[in-house]
Amino acid sequence: MIELKNVERSYKNGHTEEWVLRRIGLTIKEGEFVTVMGPSGAGKSSLLNILALLDDGWKGEYWFGDTAVHTLNRKQRADLARQSIGMVFQSYHLLDDLTVAENIDLPLSYKNMPAKDRAGMVADILDRFQIVAKKDLYPNQLSGGQQQLVGIARAVVHAPALLLADEPTGNLHSTQAREIMQLFCELNRSGTTIVQVTHSEANARYGRRIVELGDGWMTRDEALQPAATEAR
Repeated sequence: MIELKNVERSYKNGHTEEWVLRRIGLTIKEGEFVTVMGPSGAGKSSLLNILALLDDGWKGEYWFGDTAVHTLNRKQRADLARQSIGMVFQSYHLLDDLTVAENIDLPLSYKNMPAKDRAGMVADILDRFQIVAKKDLYPNQLSGGQQQLVGIARAVVHAPALLLADEPTGNLHSTQAREIMQLFCELNRSGTTIVQVTHSEANARYGRRIVELGDGWMTRDEALQPAATEAR
């Protein structure tokens, strides 16, 4: 599904160049649940932003299925992201002036889809996530866990092939975090490919594979043993 070849990212700092990703080669198959780990500054968020097509400043090859992302212009990349990728942010990134239902509808608004169909999809996801009673509330009326649920609902309402999550439980208490991770497992079992960035060993055990970064280099790529996935 995804193949990165010699992907690199650097930033100019005065007269010097600081590298945050070096020669990344990574293949992610359809239906995988991959965890990206590593210390702060290792390049985890930079890698996720590249996968999400939020960053244009990298070098190398990025294949999304049969699509050569590295040959696309910015508009084409944005169109691909809207069609195929969902993103869950640690800080939720909900729009304060939109209700829960309106926030969830946002990705659908980019599609050429009748309003009735969009409303039906939003209603289905509200029911699936058991937040129908919250549909007319605004983000500031929700708890952190509820906001994260809405963020995930918004990310998956258009049935993306790839779901990316950046520290999805970083602001939640343990019970909420466990519920979110169990939800990710359900989405993965239903066919969604997931890549999460986390510092949490507990969260990592919900996935099936760990990729570790250190100083921008990929230092580990390991499938988890069955015993490590019992949390699923």
